[in-house]
Amino acid sequence: MGQFIDLTAADGQKIPAYVAEPAGQPKGAVVVLQEIFGVNAHIREVADGYAKDGYLAVAPSTFQRVKPGVDLGYTDADMQEGFGYKNAVEALPAPGVMQDIQAAIDYAAQKSGGKVGIVGYCWGGLLTWRAAAMLNGLSAAVPYYGGGMTQPAEIARQPKVPVLAHLSDRDQWVPLDGVEAFKKAHPEVEVHLYPANHGFNCDHRAAWDAESAKLARERTLAFFAKHLG
Repeated sequence: MGQFIDLTAADGQKIPAYVAEPAGQPKGAVVVLQEIFGVNAHIREVADGYAKDGYLAVAPSTFQRVKPGVDLGYTDADMQEGFGYKNAVEALPAPGVMQDIQAAIDYAAQKSGGKVGIVGYCWGGLLTWRAAAMLNGLSAAVPYYGGGMTQPAEIARQPKVPVLAHLSDRDQWVPLDGVEAFKKAHPEVEVHLYPANHGFNCDHRAAWDAESAKLARERTLAFFAKHLG
């Protein structure tokens, strides 16, 4: 359903992005932000899923500046490799990867002719939260179990668009005390807690929880229908 294209960030850096187009006129667009495993088969399937629901989906390679072509699985070795790339991207001087996400938002708006939402998973969830506060051209944001988004520096951010957050009650990367602090600081954010582990949306890994993933997706689609049209 999809294909890779090259986006161009504000500083001229070329960023590959997987783009999945709906069958008819898009009802809007969704930028899909990867986990620490790259724009792998799972993330491409997520983008394809949003295209089937009528949205133009754009999944930029947020590792491109430190390692092109990352496509990892879910072994311990893959996880360690992915963490290394994530840490390298986080260490880039500002604006770092945020300008790549802005390029994806701009492309999605231009190509779809509609409003743009953003959804991200794990590290992509953290980037989604940052995008909601820092970037332009968004109408809604949906972070899934954003690792680090409940740290004080991230809680201090103020989103410019409506946010729906999917978190879990047994996530070693997003502890419950941080979730409670986040909820207290952001009553405007719609927060849902799921009885599942970190990564529950990914049906390629052991953490997948079919019921939680289904419910979170239904809520996400309703949220995008409300804010993207």
